[in-house]
Amino acid sequence: MKIATFNVNSIKARLANLTAWLKEAEPDIVCLQELKCLDDAFPRGEIEELGYNVAVHGQKTYNGVAIVSKLPLEDVTRGLPGGNGDEQSRYIEAVVSTAEGALRVASIYLPNGNPVDSDKFEYKLHWMDRLIDHAHRLLAFEEPLVLAGDYNVI
Repeated sequence: MKIATFNVNSIKARLANLTAWLKEAEPDIVCLQELKCLDDAFPRGEIEELGYNVAVHGQKTYNGVAIVSKLPLEDVTRGLPGGNGDEQSRYIEAVVSTAEGALRVASIYLPNGNPVDSDKFEYKLHWMDRLIDHAHRLLAFEEPLVLAGDYNVI
C-alpha cells in the first residue's frame, strides 16, 4: 500500500499539481494539509473523478486537512479530540478497510508555535499534549495506525 502526505498550501492554487501527481504516483491514500478552504469549496469532484474517496475538515483562509483514499473512508473524526472550542482545522482521522484489515489514518497539520514566548507556542504545546493523549487511546485499538502530515517541528 502506498501512503503519502502532501502540504498543498492552498488546494485551489495546487489542484493541477495534485491531480497530475495523483495520476502519476497512484497512491492508495494521501493525507493533505493546508487546504485553506471550507469543506464545500474543496474540489471534491475533481478528486473523485480520479477514483478517490474524500474526507475533508476545512477552514477558510488557513489550515484545513483532508484524507484522499482509493478505498472507502469510514468512522471519520474531524478535529483532534480534547479540544473543546478549538476552531482550527488541523486533524482528520478515518478508518480504511484493507484486505489485511482495518487501517486507521490521520492527516495532521501541527501548529507552528513561533515565537517561543507567545500564545501560539502555548497552543502548540497544548495541541501536542492532546495528540499524545489521543494517540495512546488509538493504540488501545491494537490496529495499524498512520499519523501523517506536516508536524511543523522547528
